[in-house]
Amino acid sequence: MEKEVSSVVKIRFSDCDPIGHLNNVKYLEYMLNAREDHVEEFYGFTYEDYFRRTGCTWVAVQNEIAYLKEVKANTKVVISSKTIEMSDRISKVEILMKDENEKEVFAVLWITVIYFNMKTRRSEALPPETKELFSQYLVEIPHQEFKDRVQYFRILNKG
Repeated sequence: MEKEVSSVVKIRFSDCDPIGHLNNVKYLEYMLNAREDHVEEFYGFTYEDYFRRTGCTWVAVQNEIAYLKEVKANTKVVISSKTIEMSDRISKVEILMKDENEKEVFAVLWITVIYFNMKTRRSEALPPETKELFSQYLVEIPHQEFKDRVQYFRILNKG
């Protein structure tokens, strides 16, 4: 079973600034869209279906992003995602945008989400079957702090 899932995306000219670099906010859009696709393709459900079935969803409570290298229009990138932390209520996902050969990291995004019941308007614990599903995809990384992870990728990009 693949724990870090990925997809290839082409950066569109319309998402770039006048000098042809991907706009900062568009990094987030590409990365979040890829994660949504990964959940559907690899975990077997869409967020909409899950919400309709359970009345619950995941709400982002924190985003941390570092832009490590510029991405130009018409570039193909690999966007990967993985769950790097999980508790009863809170999970953290890492999304990477890399070059097509996966040698350089253009951006790293950590998203912290809380499991939320929309009917009660409160956080609650993940149901056991959902926690079990996501636990299968949990990846341990050697960095617990975002700044350390960013530094790691900066060093890798130089090598």
